[in-house]
This record gives sequence, C-alpha cells and structure tokens, in this order.
Amino acid sequence: MKQEMQVDLLKTMLKMIDDGTAPDAGRMVKNPTSSYVCKDLAAREWNTFFENHPQVLGLSGDLPESGSFMTSNDLGIPILATRDKAGKFHAFVNACRHRGAPVTEDERGKKNRFACPFHAWTYASDGKLLGIREPQMFGEFDKSCHGLIELPSAEKYGLLVVHPQVDGTLDVDSLLGELAPEIESWDLGSATYLGGSSIDMGLNWKIANDTFGENYHFHTLHKSKLNNLFHGDATAYDEYGRNHRLTVASRFVDAMRERPENEWNVTDAGVVVYYLFPNTQVVLFNRVVSLFRIYPNRNEVGRSLTRIANYSAQHIGLDVPGEQAQVLDSESLYTADTSKRMEFTLETQLELARSTIEEEDYYMGEKSQQAAESGKVEHFIFGRNEPALHHFHTNYRDALGLPPLEEYRAAG
Repeated sequence: MKQEMQVDLLKTMLKMIDDGTAPDAGRMVKNPTSSYVCKDLAAREWNTFFENHPQVLGLSGDLPESGSFMTSNDLGIPILATRDKAGKFHAFVNACRHRGAPVTEDERGKKNRFACPFHAWTYASDGKLLGIREPQMFGEFDKSCHGLIELPSAEKYGLLVVHPQVDGTLDVDSLLGELAPEIESWDLGSATYLGGSSIDMGLNWKIANDTFGENYHFHTLHKSKLNNLFHGDATAYDEYGRNHRLTVASRFVDAMRERPENEWNVTDAGVVVYYLFPNTQVVLFNRVVSLFRIYPNRNEVGRSLTRIANYSAQHIGLDVPGEQAQVLDSESLYTADTSKRMEFTLETQLELARSTIEEEDYYMGEKSQQAAESGKVEHFIFGRNEPALHHFHTNYRDALGLPPLEEYRAAG
C-alpha cells in the first residue's frame, strides 16, 4: 500500500477516535433471517459461489518451492495443488485416471511424483502420467492422454486461485477489480506459511462472514481481549466493486501522533482486512498475514467450515523505532518492541483464531443461527455503523438476482 494511502487511513481513524465517530452506511437495513436457513437458497449459493466461481486456495507461500503440494476437499471435489519442476502452479482433480482414488491424501508436503495407493499409477507434479504398473498386463494404453485432470488456475499478486470447473473461466484482475494494484503492493507472494487451523461450527457461512464485517461488538463481546488491543469503533472503510477493505485502529495508533508521517505504518498501528468476494478474508497485522476461507456445509444449512492459514510477512510495513513502546498494561501481549514482534504476532494470531473467533464470535454466531432457525425472528438489523455488512449482503443478493435489502425505519 502506498505511503500516502497509509497516512490517509491513519488520519481517518485518528479523527474518528478524536470525534467519537464510526463509519456510516447512511441508513439501517433489514436482512431476512430466511437467508440463513433456507435449503433452496443454500443450494443456489453453493452452485453460484462455490461450484461455479473462482476460489482462493491460499497464498504463494503455501507452495514455497518446486515439488510443494497441498490438497483441498472444501469445494465438493478433491483438489491437488502443486508447484512443478519449472515453478509453475497447477490445480488438478485429485483422482487417479484409473479408478479415481486420490493420488495423495496428505494435506501438504513435497513430492515430485505422486503414486496412487490403489494400483501405483504414477504422476508428475505437472500432472503428466509417468507410468502404470505392469503395462503389458493392463493392456495397450496412451499415457499422454491420461494425465491428471487440470482445473483452471492462476497465481497472481501472491494469490493462488482455482476454478472448480474444468471449463470455467478465471481472471484474477477481474475478480479484484480496482483493488488489484493495492493487493499487488503488499507483495503477498513473499509471505511464508506458518501453519493453519479450522473451525467447524453450527452457524451459516454468511453469519461467519458477518463476524469480519463489523467492530461494533468489540467493546462488549471482546471487552477482555480485543477491546484492550483496538479502538473498536474507529474503522476506515472502502468499497471496491464486490470487494471491500476495513482498517481497524489498534491502541498503538495513538503513538503515530508523535512521529513524522514517513514513519506511519498502517499494519503496525492497525489491522487491514480485505474481503474478497464471495468467501475470503485477507487480514494484515504486524508483519503477519492471515487468510480466512469460509465454506458452507452442503448437508446442513446452519453449519460452516472456516479454514485459517497464517503467514509471516516481515517485508510488510515500515520499521518501527527500536525503543520500547508498551501500549497496554503489563499483562498484554501487545508491544511495539521489534525484538519481540514476531513472538507477539504468532501468539496473537493463534489466540485470535482459538479464543476470540471460535469461542466468542462464532459462539455468538451459533446463538444467532438458533434464533434464525426458530422462525420467530423475521429479520436481523444492520446498523449505519456496519457498512461492510450492507455491502456483503447487497452484493450477495444481487449476484443471485434477489431483491435488495429493505431499509429499516424506526416507525416499523
């Protein structure tokens, strides 16, 4: 992100802190709770947004070198992502061309060859069929026509993107739109994979996504954790077609007031959250990138799976001066001391994923799901200070040809 943009975002958040304001969508809207429970709608969502829409699989750091691979079963088909000997990213259907067995069941690793465990047919990391066991017994066979089935894929701006359909079209720049130059500027391709986790809980995928769209709840739900780390209401918000960006001010933002603007760094003084339509959140904070991919459960409307991956991104942002800048009390994890930053960010990301998101956000999301399923609550209300929720649901509904959200008026 350009330095002038970082300065503008930080000034916006500092002014919100000083004025006691928040982002403003200009109105309140009603979101029907049927969108979280309707089975027919869930089937349309799956077909439109997951089965027939490009998906972010990860970042370049998931495949750091030739021979690296990872697998995924979240899109209804088994996917094998590889980096071949020439360094090119591929995505294949993870199924042997003989009898359909997966050529590997490992989640990730390094292999230049994949041997099917069923009958030992062997494939290269570029998908070519290298050999079959006892060909003289199997019969006449043209190996060149029976490599792994390849899916449309692209690696750009550090994103690994795949289309789940063999005949699907994929254009990363079209997906990102006006956001593409900004994503490119972060050099996500230099981020190094640290580890990942998953959250499988009883809330619709859209309720899970809503978790990342507002900070109005920080002061209450996260009063013992995130509220000590962030100015919950001070959030700069911008839209880019179907995508958007939120920037949330941390308590360290106040230290920027005493520094020259050329030392202002938005990822040290806050969290930058990019929502990429339809189901991906890219979070940048204090030299760490976290990727959240949210998937519906095809058999249970009120359930979803969130995949979380964390990456080290030491190249992001500016160097903070080396003096101690203890922002919170001594029990807090947050310190701006560069010698402790890596320890802080790793520990914090794990803590956020485990206790904050799972045990607080998603726990409360399960309660919202239960209210929706009761049939007694007709709609949820999105406030003026929750523009990202307006944006996500407006675009989601538009993509399905649904009517826009109805404005909520205090009179009824």
